Amino acid sequence: MPRDPAPTPVSPADVDGWLRDLGIRPVERFEREAVTSWDLRLDGRRRFDVPATLILDPALAAIVWVHFAPPITDNLRASYRRLLRWNDDYPFVKFALAEDGRPVLSAEIPVRSLDGDELGLALVRLLAICDRLLEEAAPWIWIDGRVPDPGERVSRQLALFVRYADRLGDLAP
Repeated sequence: MPRDPAPTPVSPADVDGWLRDLGIRPVERFEREAVTSWDLRLDGRRRFDVPATLILDPALAAIVWVHFAPPITDNLRASYRRLLRWNDDYPFVKFALAEDGRPVLSAEIPVRSLDGDELGLALVRLLAICDRLLEEAAPWIWIDGRVPDPGERVSRQLALFVRYADRLGDLAP
């Protein structure tokens, strides 16, 4: 039986091109040994300026890490239960606590399936979840626990929501 050919390596230049094609301009880009990361500011349809980091290890995967909220200062047990429940509710992503107590939301794309389309879909899924959980997470994100009025602001990633609407399932608006 023939073996599947080895996946074509993904380079940082590939990711730069995919981000450009997706209409996303990174805030910063860092390289350290074989790993490259991009700091991003993304908009959901309802939650704006979501900080995220895209990390590429060409040998393994790309990981998108959303800095979901500042460090949790309330009853950690209740917050931890909420994160575990969300992990059950949203199977394509994972919630966790960073070392500093910050809730993070992540998605991993194995190198063998990593391309611009899969990256775009992962980003939109993460943003759609940020939108869906906006009210429930508001006490973690804003001091008064109230979602700010967006005014006339429109998502910078609106075209991505349109592009992937048919692949978002129940996360579609």
